[in-house]
Amino acid sequence: MSSAAPSGETIVNLSNESRRYPPSAGFAGQANVDGSLWAAAAEDAVGFWAEQARRLDWHTPWHTTHSWTPARDARSADSARGHGGGGSDTDTAELTVPAAEWFAGGTLNVAVNCVDRHVAAGRGDKIALYVEGERGDRREICYAELQREVAKAANALTELGITKGDRVVIYLPVIAETVIITLAVARLGAIHSLVFGGFSAEALKFRVEDTGAKLLVTTDGQFRRGQAVPVKQNADEAVAGENAIEHVLVVRRTGDETPDVPWTPGRDLWWHETVDQASDQHTPEYFDSETPLFIIYTSGTTGKPKGLVHTSGGYLTQASWTHWAMFDVKPDDVHWCTADLAWVTAHTYEIYGPLSNGVTQVIYEGIPNSPHTARHFEIIERYGVTTYYTAPTLIRTLMTWFPDGVPAEYDLSSIRLLGTVGEAINPEAWVWFHENIGAGRAPIVDTWWQSETGAAIMAPLPGVTTLKPGSATRALPGLRTLVVDEQGTEVERGSGGYLVVAGTWPSMARTVWGNPQRYLDAYWRRYAEQGYFFSGDGAKYDLDGDIWLLGRVDDVINVSGHRLSTIEIESALVSHPLVGEAGVVGVHDDTTGQGIAAFVIPAQRSGAGGEQLDADGWRRAAAAIQSELRAHVAKEIGPIAKPRDIVLVPDLPKTRSGKIMRRLLGDIVDGRALGDTTSLQDEAVPAQILAIVRGVSVP
Repeated sequence: MSSAAPSGETIVNLSNESRRYPPSAGFAGQANVDGSLWAAAAEDAVGFWAEQARRLDWHTPWHTTHSWTPARDARSADSARGHGGGGSDTDTAELTVPAAEWFAGGTLNVAVNCVDRHVAAGRGDKIALYVEGERGDRREICYAELQREVAKAANALTELGITKGDRVVIYLPVIAETVIITLAVARLGAIHSLVFGGFSAEALKFRVEDTGAKLLVTTDGQFRRGQAVPVKQNADEAVAGENAIEHVLVVRRTGDETPDVPWTPGRDLWWHETVDQASDQHTPEYFDSETPLFIIYTSGTTGKPKGLVHTSGGYLTQASWTHWAMFDVKPDDVHWCTADLAWVTAHTYEIYGPLSNGVTQVIYEGIPNSPHTARHFEIIERYGVTTYYTAPTLIRTLMTWFPDGVPAEYDLSSIRLLGTVGEAINPEAWVWFHENIGAGRAPIVDTWWQSETGAAIMAPLPGVTTLKPGSATRALPGLRTLVVDEQGTEVERGSGGYLVVAGTWPSMARTVWGNPQRYLDAYWRRYAEQGYFFSGDGAKYDLDGDIWLLGRVDDVINVSGHRLSTIEIESALVSHPLVGEAGVVGVHDDTTGQGIAAFVIPAQRSGAGGEQLDADGWRRAAAAIQSELRAHVAKEIGPIAKPRDIVLVPDLPKTRSGKIMRRLLGDIVDGRALGDTTSLQDEAVPAQILAIVRGVSVP
């Protein structure tokens, strides 16, 4: 353990550093990049990104690769940057909003780079998308067909009055039409904002109104766990009242299984009567590199969600190159990013990154256990998936579903590379993923990035980087990350602090839609003097200088002045053979300020012994093992990290993107009302946990 910069002592457990995996022998000498790239990029980062931008097709070359106006004291144009990092003066200084520009003067069309140029190069017959519906319906779309479908959609949007700069909100599940309409919006120079199809009408309404969207694209219904669920009603509720919506375009997905679809003549239009009837020939325009491409909203656990604005040329440059480098793209790859298309993960590594590189990929509408828990294995085998990019939460779930490994009837031998995203991966989950899904030979690309960064910032490169289970290692070439203290001073090796990105990068969000002051305050004010972007994550250096994520700063638990990482406590719990998965939160404690509550899914999902349990049974099972688990955490981290509460549960509340919604766990223990749960994979989970903790159910 060692103390670190954030106020109070930060417990840093370095026990996992001894586990290392050398670069895969199968990648040696064959990887897309080599280790010399870091040094070259460090010498001239701007020149490095200019080289990567040339991988794209530009209609007009840029005249200035990069310019940056940092946050400065607005009271004096000649003053030095800021007023003291991270601390006193900067918090109250009148700072200007920072501004970045990449590839100024250059023009391109993002959709042309993702579709048309591959057709023009003679690869039109190559499969772009394998589309798998939850009920098993399937469709194959080659690049030439995708070009025709995007052209139809672009022509239909034009007929509906959509032009450059207009906003289009897309409220669809993971189906082909979602990719098609997203590319069509981009083709016109308009701005798309994708919204998770499971979000409530209220969440959708906020995004419709905040963007000032002219068009909403939705479905009659969608399939969830084998059932047809109406959706158009939510869409209608969201567009009721004052807004700029002129039309609602509706994809017929569930048909007769969701009858009585509400309809407003003149406003509402069917996709098959509008898009499918349009011409499949479309002449693209070309737009300035800084033309906004999309608005993506943060989760908004505190305050209103922030609409982050990403632009075209810089975003596509970094999305395309990082996908090519991190996933070591080969011509015959079949890529599967399991994220919902509304999340930034899918924007970058399921739409723009893979398609700009001409890759074949899988998109899947359903959840991992519909109709059975091996559905992902079935899909990997069916399509010969070679690169599989998913969330640590799903990996931990698979561990509990398949404690003995992948069933023998599924052939996953096509897998050559694995990736993780969304949160730090526990070392035990990393090893299980590597040995069971990757057969002990596929390297794992553990990526760290955010909606704000637009594309990956830290990740190992296959065939180059020595892998460490649980660590995203260090920044990719052309990028620089640091762990710093409150004052912005870099901490020593073996210590923890705050993760920042030094400088700028092409795919960074340019602003918060309609609120540039919030962009400054949320990300740049804290370390204005140093010019650092504040990620909001805690992190630590190991003794080699590699970085380990400790979770969101808000997820740090303060027990009697000791700051403890939820990720490390969860990792310690998962390393015990009785534990399959864990979610840890800080809860109110009269004595210590905060106490640690650990929610544990047993390695045998139905209970400590594998039997089906009621709420009382779960409580008894927890009582039988809590002393052992508390002692285990004390041994792994230290006595201060022992959970006050051990709650055994059949499942954890997880979003469709695979993240544990820890906020709900804290609300349950502290007796607060639960907020919106519509983004959960399974909305019944909070009621199950409430019954175990408090003997009540969600109203």
